[in-house]
Amino acid sequence: MKRLILSIVFLLPALFTFSQKLSRITFSGGTTLSSFSFLTDQQVIIKISEDGQIIEWGIDWDPRRYNYYPGKLDPFMARVDYYGPESDSVFRGKVKSIGTCFLTYYNQYETNEKIGKVKSIGNLALDYYTNYEATAPKGKLKSISTILLSYYSSYENEAFRGKLKSVGNNLITYYSTFDDKLIKGKLKSVGPVTYTWYASYDGRGYGGALKTGSVTENVTGITYIISLVAGVR
Repeated sequence: MKRLILSIVFLLPALFTFSQKLSRITFSGGTTLSSFSFLTDQQVIIKISEDGQIIEWGIDWDPRRYNYYPGKLDPFMARVDYYGPESDSVFRGKVKSIGTCFLTYYNQYETNEKIGKVKSIGNLALDYYTNYEATAPKGKLKSISTILLSYYSSYENEAFRGKLKSVGNNLITYYSTFDDKLIKGKLKSVGPVTYTWYASYDGRGYGGALKTGSVTENVTGITYIISLVAGVR
């Protein structure tokens, strides 16, 4: 009996540690980072922008549904709570919990680049770049728990300056202004995965469309989505 109790005691922290995770990163049109998505222990997807604002939440569409495309969410029908009038003014009225997942925000006493932004999603702590870090775009996500994020600086090629450069150990590259006008700024690679796009010289009538690579690619446990449908972020 004692052995069973000890096993449960050691197991519980592990369960809570993995109850939420960074699940997806979506690029609109393969060019613009549109959202980071987090998966909760109730299989709810919570999307936030790169500057720490909640975009939407919901449950994944069933891939067997007609007109299925990745990133589309169905409404989450369980309980959602919001911070009340007794809360700090910068997050009063914001989402407090979605199902069993609680969210916190940076309060009015934080640095300007963090005030009002999502501070935690469940057990995951989020941090942001500030004015004191001149090499990175201020106000953008800096870390998600132990996953560090970096961005291309303002001195980089115009086609990808300020864009997401790395997620943990995975480098993200883009086509530059020296490439064809229809593909500049589009994703070129995420870690070991490469993408090619139809250029203006292909003469097939769909220049700028994805040529090789999938609209969903899993790289070290995170799914990278290229959203080609308007309104899906």
